Amino acid sequence: MRVIAPSAELWPAPDGQAALDHIERCGRVCYQSGHRIGPGTALEFARMVLRRGHESVLEHVSATVRFVCDRGVTHEIVRHRIASYSQESTRYCNYREGQAGRGITVVRPFYLEEGTPAWEAWHDACQRAEDAYFRLLDEGRSPQEARAVLPGSLKAELVMTANFRAWRHFFRLRADPAAHPQMREVACPLLAQFRAAVPVVFDDVGSPAP
Repeated sequence: MRVIAPSAELWPAPDGQAALDHIERCGRVCYQSGHRIGPGTALEFARMVLRRGHESVLEHVSATVRFVCDRGVTHEIVRHRIASYSQESTRYCNYREGQAGRGITVVRPFYLEEGTPAWEAWHDACQRAEDAYFRLLDEGRSPQEARAVLPGSLKAELVMTANFRAWRHFFRLRADPAAHPQMREVACPLLAQFRAAVPVVFDDVGSPAP
C-alpha cells in the first residue's frame, strides 16, 4: 500500500489573454459593440461583465483540470453538473495486477500527524481494506465486486473540463473556508493556478490559501 499527497493541475494552463479576447468577442455581440475592440480592451470588458453579473459570456471558454485525490473528494467534485468528467474506474482497475500496480494507493489526510494514534488507526484501516480486497480477488471475485471493501481514502484520478462560469461556481463552494478540508487542500492551490493563468475572472471567488 502506498500513501500519497493529493494534487490538482490545469491540463494545460489556458492562455489567459486569448481567453479574455474570446470572451470579449463573444460578449460584445450582446451589446453590438464589436467596433470598440482594441488593444487592452478585453481586460476592462471582462471586469465590466463581472461587475454586472453577466457571467453567461464566460461559458464560451473552458479549462481542463487533472485531480489526484481520494474518492470522497471526487464525490463532491462530480456534483458540479455543468462539466465533463473522466474518472479512474474501480470496476475495471485491478489494484493487484496490471497497469494499476500492485497494491492500493491511498491519499493521506493532511490533518493526521504520522506516528500518532489517529494516524495509526487510519493507516491500519486502509491496510485491512487492502488485505480484504486481495482476499476477495483470491476467492475469484472480480475487481468490480472486490471494490466493495476499498476505503474512502483510495486514490482516484479525475479529469474535469468545465467552462469558466462553472469553474467560478466550483471555487465559490470548494475553495470556501466552510468546505471540507481535503477538498480545500486541492481547490485552493488550483484557484491560485487559475488566477495566475487568467487575469480578473477568478479574482473575486474563493480563498487562495488552504
